[in-house]
Amino acid sequence: MRFDLVTIFPEFFSGPLEHGILRRAQEAGLVEVHIQDLREFTTDRHRTVDDRPFGGGEGMVLKPEPLFEAVESLLGSAAAASERRPQHVPNTAIVLMSAAGKLFRQETARRYAALERIVLICGRYEGVDERVAEHLATEEISIGDFVLSGGELPAMLVIDAVTRLIPGALGNEASSQNESFSAMAEQIAEKVRPVQSSVAKEPPVAATALLDFPHYTRPADFRGWRVPEVLIGGNHAEVAKWRRAAALEKTRRNRPDLLLRS
Repeated sequence: MRFDLVTIFPEFFSGPLEHGILRRAQEAGLVEVHIQDLREFTTDRHRTVDDRPFGGGEGMVLKPEPLFEAVESLLGSAAAASERRPQHVPNTAIVLMSAAGKLFRQETARRYAALERIVLICGRYEGVDERVAEHLATEEISIGDFVLSGGELPAMLVIDAVTRLIPGALGNEASSQNESFSAMAEQIAEKVRPVQSSVAKEPPVAATALLDFPHYTRPADFRGWRVPEVLIGGNHAEVAKWRRAAALEKTRRNRPDLLLRS
């Protein structure tokens, strides 16, 4: 898997890429990350990447020319083979990180993990020329209902989420199968639907995805807070049953939006 980061702050990524799973995945040859300075594709002496928006308004907007040229240069012959339309390059996603994009979810990460290459365009300032979203990016992605200063941090979150789904990146493949929003969590959700609500007169709920079940480790008794007895009793069937119920309860408590009313 190759990631290309198009940014005006290439130095931003010097830290996050050098630790943990991302570092090991790169060292193992599972992931390759290329950082492209957008200013290299400007033509004026000030290396200008932004301009005032048509129609007036606050702030500046990233110009389309350097972004198109940067992405087309990165894709090279692949873009040329697609008649200079990067959106048509096979097994490649061109993602514009934007607060106005579709919400990034675990299912998005799984879809990206099946690709060969992902180009991440890091927006800045007040936004990006809309022609980038319409004619360059394959999709526009947001990591949540809030606004950040730029797309660099969201891009790193996408890289991390996708990398850990690549076979071999985690070492223990079961780690990505039993966590929040995983395919396994969705299968568990299917097993418990529909679930009768504990609230009187509230209709049953059916889970579309569950958060991870609670985890405990030694000591079994910490400051009077004991680990649930079922987890140390050795009955694996009962442990599995407890974990399904606990995952549902934690989802109901922390993320009720994940529970669909039947």
